[in-house]
Amino acid sequence: MTKKKVLEHITSVGVVAVIRGNTAEEAYLMSKACIEGGLDNIELTFTTPDADQVIRRLRDEFKDRAVIGAGTVLESLTARIAILAGAEFVVSPSFEEETAKLCNLYAIPYMPGCMTLNEIKEAMKLGSDVVKLFPGSAMGADFVKAVRGPMPHVQIMPTGGVDLDNMETWLRNGCVAVGIGGNLTAPAKEGRYDLITENAARYVAKYKEVRAAL
Repeated sequence: MTKKKVLEHITSVGVVAVIRGNTAEEAYLMSKACIEGGLDNIELTFTTPDADQVIRRLRDEFKDRAVIGAGTVLESLTARIAILAGAEFVVSPSFEEETAKLCNLYAIPYMPGCMTLNEIKEAMKLGSDVVKLFPGSAMGADFVKAVRGPMPHVQIMPTGGVDLDNMETWLRNGCVAVGIGGNLTAPAKEGRYDLITENAARYVAKYKEVRAAL
């Protein structure tokens, strides 16, 4: 997909599954379970062993039926490895200038973690279309509303602390999407990937319900 289509898909589905597996196989199975539940924005974190191989496997299997990105990308070398493996977007826990430049060069959406207005401003200056608010639990949904006062054009996606109960608050305060990790994939600890599929379907349905009411 083009950069424009990737961003449109992320914001239309509205939820990004943050996949952090203990093994490559576990990460693959968690990702597949999410996609089967209709949550087809996958952020495969680079704390996962052989993360680049999992990205390549998912891209080969699902092609344009899912958007597969890379998460926990700390520097530009990892970003390049992810892009070569087929990552369609790159997410970092913090803003990293060289990673932003690299992603811009290859027309890959870069979503860096930011916690201050200055970090958000610098990320946007270097081409970040969507800024990740991380950790969301530390800032709270009211922070998003406050930021969008002086910067109404900023597109924010919180990760960390978002769940089915508070998702509506985040979206009503101006978020374009949300990232969901442990609350979504916890059943993998018991090998219950079917429950991850059910969770994924609930998150997608909740997003559609809230968006329709806004």
